[in-house]
Amino acid sequence: MKDTLLLSVLLIVADDLRPSLGCFGDTVVKSPNIDQLASKSNVFHNAFVQQAVCAPSRTSFLTGRRPDTTRLYDFGSYWREHAGNYTTLPQHFKSSGYITMSVGKVFHPGIASNHSDDYPYSWSTPPYHPSSYEYEKKKVCKGKDGKLHANLLCPVDVSEMPEGTLPDMQSTEEAVRLLKAVKDESHPFFLAVGYHKPHIPFRYPQEFLKLYPLENMTLAPDPEIPKGMPTVAYNPWTDIRKREDVQALNVSFPYGPIPRDFQLQIRQSYFAAVSYLDTQAGQLLSALDDLGLANETIVVFTSDHGQCTGLDI
Repeated sequence: MKDTLLLSVLLIVADDLRPSLGCFGDTVVKSPNIDQLASKSNVFHNAFVQQAVCAPSRTSFLTGRRPDTTRLYDFGSYWREHAGNYTTLPQHFKSSGYITMSVGKVFHPGIASNHSDDYPYSWSTPPYHPSSYEYEKKKVCKGKDGKLHANLLCPVDVSEMPEGTLPDMQSTEEAVRLLKAVKDESHPFFLAVGYHKPHIPFRYPQEFLKLYPLENMTLAPDPEIPKGMPTVAYNPWTDIRKREDVQALNVSFPYGPIPRDFQLQIRQSYFAAVSYLDTQAGQLLSALDDLGLANETIVVFTSDHGQCTGLDI
């Protein structure tokens, strides 16, 4: 039996999730599972990301220090080597006797976490990464021509995907497996689950498109670039421009406008990816209930930063 005085922790981290959720007043997005969690939680309506880039943000909230302290503004340094040997949130729990586990994208992978997700400092066991993520930027999106492309918009038949699955599905399965494994441990656990969606490319099960008919989509307000805006304030979205469906638009660099119909499709796919994420989070939370762990586990749901879909980030 676990020490009943110590609660376990489930930290769920989304990737590029703006407050497009019902619990934040969004009337378009369908997010019943996250909304249900929010209904019995403390919800923060005035929270600000330290920097709206994956690695700096994740390093910041996992070390409790600002980017000016961690010296990370991009993806090219590891705080323990270039800033200071700062204790991380999971490391604190680990040193307090918790079993700490990482699934998916929690720390930003690569140089920013020493190519190890900060293992073994932060984690009791080696972090898990879904094998199907290697196909995320490959030609797996079936186009109107019937051929496979590396697209930005990529609703898929999961059964036709390499390995017959998607990264976030694998992460949910692994997280549930770990919950079952530690259910009867004497020590409490800290389990961090990092989902890849709704980060681009928008690769998700195609059935989620049905939730958002294109004829119901609207453009974001104020789509034009403000007059006199300095170039340093503009993001030309070079990563998005690499996608084949975007390249086919021949949008001029860096300020060329995206065609109206494609803007609507981007918003449609972003919302669909959010609902896909919501389903995965719901399965994970249901497992927590089914295993009898819900009443002894603190659940935290957050994102590394938002996403600009024509609205404020």
